[in-house]
Amino acid sequence: MMEQIKREISVMRLVRHPNIVELKEVLATKTKIFFVMEYVRGGELFAKVAKGKLKEDAARKYFQQLISAVDFCHSRGVSHRDLKPENLLLDENGDLKISDFGLSALPEQLLNDGLLHTQCGTPAYVAPEVLRKKGYDGSKADIWSCGVILYVLLAGFLPFQDENVMKMYRKIFKAEFECPPWFSTEAKRLISRLLVADPERRITIPAIMRVPWFRKGFTRPLAFSVREISNPDKTEEEDESLSAVMTKVSSPKFFNAFEFISSMSSGFDLSSLFENKRKTGSMFTSKFSANAIMNKIEGIANGLNYKVAKVKDFKMRLQSPSEGRKGRLSVTAEVFEVAPEVAVVEFSKSAGDTLEYAKFCDEDVRPALKDIVWTWQGDTVCNSNAGGETLTIKRHCRKVYTNCN
Repeated sequence: MMEQIKREISVMRLVRHPNIVELKEVLATKTKIFFVMEYVRGGELFAKVAKGKLKEDAARKYFQQLISAVDFCHSRGVSHRDLKPENLLLDENGDLKISDFGLSALPEQLLNDGLLHTQCGTPAYVAPEVLRKKGYDGSKADIWSCGVILYVLLAGFLPFQDENVMKMYRKIFKAEFECPPWFSTEAKRLISRLLVADPERRITIPAIMRVPWFRKGFTRPLAFSVREISNPDKTEEEDESLSAVMTKVSSPKFFNAFEFISSMSSGFDLSSLFENKRKTGSMFTSKFSANAIMNKIEGIANGLNYKVAKVKDFKMRLQSPSEGRKGRLSVTAEVFEVAPEVAVVEFSKSAGDTLEYAKFCDEDVRPALKDIVWTWQGDTVCNSNAGGETLTIKRHCRKVYTNCN
């Protein structure tokens, strides 16, 4: 259970979206782990469906919000794998919220064939390729489940149902279903493209979003909006405060050594227990001056045709020249001073796709910065002079803290 709980927390930290239930905090004692969740007071969407079919406009609204949230999950490498009306909640405004990521999958769960192999989910909503036990693409399986959900919202009952489970499975394998006469032609057409037995022929989310039936009244949630850096010399912080523009900083912000230890050690907060794999590569230490580090980062960004905007003397924002899956990737880089001879540099994603950000860090930034990096967060570093013992970053941090004192 522990691995499953860790994975669920990792997933919920990744997928913050208006139509996904938010994980507010994780607390733990020696014997218990507590999830502090967003309170969604409207109950399950299943309760509405249990009373009968929904009107087409209401079903379309819920389906639009479902697809937006699922697309957001897939852009971060997350497959839900248990989408059904019982796991779709409604808030006080009647907006949909996906919950229960206990069966969700991350990219590291893929086998050598690039597919998932765990059979899971609720039989009536599971894609045929999952039942075949030959490996499946989690995102394509999620789209099938979305198709079943749309059918249920419009019909009030399941497309594949039979008292005999094996007969139901045979219907699922053949995608054998009939639409009730009250379905509109456009809705029938979309469902027939969602519930396709062959996952390679099944409609994709970008294609769903181009369907006229789906686009009716559809607006993307605010989570997808990306701020463009139009003027590299004028940033958001400078717009808000004129005094920030007038104040010149001659040295980088001081990074308290205890904060440094905490941020790079797994022993001080729970988040590192669940997120250490995804944070690796976003922070490093250097023995170079702050100015030299900033010039190096700016040179790398210019070489990649990224727009560069200085937020302040030792903090800058980099923006990708091209649109990614979730708009332009925007990355913030900031230099902190730990001691006169040690600086900490931290990268963080301001906007854009998380997988594209990880690729930017691993493939573009790390190789280009190798000549100024002392150690990357999470990497093992040089041997000590006494005894050849390999030191970890955590122990280096303790040395820095001692030296500062």
